[in-house]
Amino acid sequence: MSDRPDTPLLDTVRIPADLRRLKPEQLRQLADELRAETISAVSVTGGHLGAGLGVVELTTAIHYVFNTPEDRLIWDVGHQCYPHKILTGRRDRIRTLRAGGGLSGFTKRSESEYDPFGAAHSSTSISAALGFAIANKLADKPGRGIAVIGDGAMSAGMAYEAMNNAHAAGNRLVVILNDNDMSIAPPVGGLSAYLARIVSSRPFLELRDFAKRISRKLPEPLHIAARRTDEFARGLAMGGTLFEELGFYYVGPIDGHNLDHLIPVLENVRDAAEGPCLIHVVTKKGHGYAPAEAAADKYHGVQKFDVVTGVQAKSPAGPPSYTNVFAQALIAEAQRDEKIVAITAAMPSGTGLDKFQQAFPGRTFDVGIAEQHAVTFAAGLAAQGMRPFATIYSTFLQRAYDQVVHDVAIQNLPVRFAIDRAGLVGADGSTHAGSFDVTYLCTLPNFVVMAAADEAELVHMVHTCACHDSGPIAVRYPRGNGTGIPLPATPERLEIGKGRIVRHGKKVAILSLGTRLEEALKAADLLEARGLSTTVADLRFAKPLDSELIRKLLATHEVAVTVEDGSIGGLGAHVLTLASDEGLIDSGLKLRTMRLPDRFQDQDSPAKQYDDAGLNAPQIVDTILKALRMNSVGVIEEARA
Repeated sequence: MSDRPDTPLLDTVRIPADLRRLKPEQLRQLADELRAETISAVSVTGGHLGAGLGVVELTTAIHYVFNTPEDRLIWDVGHQCYPHKILTGRRDRIRTLRAGGGLSGFTKRSESEYDPFGAAHSSTSISAALGFAIANKLADKPGRGIAVIGDGAMSAGMAYEAMNNAHAAGNRLVVILNDNDMSIAPPVGGLSAYLARIVSSRPFLELRDFAKRISRKLPEPLHIAARRTDEFARGLAMGGTLFEELGFYYVGPIDGHNLDHLIPVLENVRDAAEGPCLIHVVTKKGHGYAPAEAAADKYHGVQKFDVVTGVQAKSPAGPPSYTNVFAQALIAEAQRDEKIVAITAAMPSGTGLDKFQQAFPGRTFDVGIAEQHAVTFAAGLAAQGMRPFATIYSTFLQRAYDQVVHDVAIQNLPVRFAIDRAGLVGADGSTHAGSFDVTYLCTLPNFVVMAAADEAELVHMVHTCACHDSGPIAVRYPRGNGTGIPLPATPERLEIGKGRIVRHGKKVAILSLGTRLEEALKAADLLEARGLSTTVADLRFAKPLDSELIRKLLATHEVAVTVEDGSIGGLGAHVLTLASDEGLIDSGLKLRTMRLPDRFQDQDSPAKQYDDAGLNAPQIVDTILKALRMNSVGVIEEARA
């Protein structure tokens, strides 16, 4: 390792073992270089910047103090992990973040031994770290489970469920609460850092342990009084009473950007014989980069940008996004109906409900990262006569499936589910793909499930949801811009369970659900060029199916293909069941289903993801030609008996 002062320290650190050979006084320089490298990389790739900048010093300190990867470091959500990836052998690939074949934007087990647990959804870290800690305890291994969880993630009940069971892990579990948004901390400065260092030190803990052992020999009332006095005194000085009640030894708050404060406390906790410990660290999103610090969202997610000015690259002008179309349609419905309310789980801007909130602040509810609560809250509103729209990403609605079943479907309550980010989502990869909602909702009695083929259809479906009071109803729509189709001046209430024919033909029928309709129409053009007359139907409803339309199409066409941007078990499975139940397959019909492959697809552009999935026009054509046994020169090969 070079000692030249002009040698970037970051160049000498490939893995955390290299970092631990540095002198403490060198860590400030390393953290500054790590922050600059993170900014530079994300300016090229785009991605989650603010959260990563906020934990640069914390990342440096954790890897310096703890023996990773033997000590298992788990980042909750994972969107703050870019500095972690740079320090753990992936700096040479950091500019491939979120690109096809590149690094994931989140932690990923298959990517590195320093990512012991994959994350992209919130509030899972403490449960996972507890699992690692208990496993090491049972195997008599010294390794710890270290969870870094943001204050926003503490709104989810799962975090407290884990903490309530943490006592069995002993000192092998360390939870670091990264307080960067909620302002739950008392003032942070020299005094609080001094107190944190004192109460986490070995002499203090040994003295406290001795006092606890003595107090146990006292009569029960005096023993209880001594324990409460200890908790009260430390709670008065430092806070953290809630965590103490859950069985954690609380230390903090500490300035998360001051390495001179962080390192001694982390070392004390590492060497402590106490049980589970929670370290309260206060940080600032976007810290150290002025454009990020000045931004309202602290540069949570960014496009490619200019490092000097912070100006982000603008997306090409185009049609409005489905999210914005939904928001405007819901606002219009709420203007007509004062019983309409909207619920989001910590994603107001992502779902468009920030616009709804501006129009109807008293009818908008952001419940935090608590999808389970959001769904049952919506059910309660519906039971009392309101018309709630639970507006949740498809991938996050999975977290509340039991509530969807038990609290909504079984009771047949008219909760409206607006399911954003349906289908494949591009750079966020498999953890955020909305692949399963049609499958997991269409299995439920009482549900109505719609999929918008374009933004005009989305307007009609929002209106249909608003008018539907006889049970739960869902509309799914994708991420990104629409097709540019004109929006209707007056929305239409769709007849439940009725599809539409958008192109008439005689030989081939393509039954589309959702936004694959555009590719289905392109496929029809290619088939017509081969002399194959093609019908294209937009089914609109995955449940209930338009049985009459499907029955007619299957009976009058030689080959039929279903196309959807969801997993197996969705539209295709239900059409096959209908055809089987009614004996339509026995008539010689060639029926095929096209859906997402039975695997998790990594991040890439949506177009490449759908091409990989085999759901673009050429693959639709190929599926139909194979079903017709057509050879390469376009001559239909007659099936032999």
